[in-house]
Amino acid sequence: MVKVIHNEQEALRVSNGTFRAGEINRTYMDLVTGLGMPTFDEESGDGKVQVEWVCRFKGNVFTIYDWKTYDREFTEWNLQEFNIGSKGVRGYEVTEFVAAVTSQIADSYEKIDNDIARTI
Repeated sequence: MVKVIHNEQEALRVSNGTFRAGEINRTYMDLVTGLGMPTFDEESGDGKVQVEWVCRFKGNVFTIYDWKTYDREFTEWNLQEFNIGSKGVRGYEVTEFVAAVTSQIADSYEKIDNDIARTI
């Protein structure tokens, strides 16, 4: 299971030195549905990143972030591909992380669908 780090100080410490390792083809709403709110929910000081999740998965740290959209509204409503960052991981580990996030998103949507079905 992918665990999001919500403590900003810890997230800064463990994500220091990460770099782009891949991408995930999901929307902001998909990511919020599957992972919860971003670790960093305000733009970076230079404006290059609007939102960022810092996650732990199988002992590794991964980040999910938009890059150079310079527009929070675009990121939330139009962006279809987010970057994945990490350090010292192999390609298959990035693939496993993407699969785990995708599965978590699907499980969350299924739970929502089931909750709605119970109310009607």
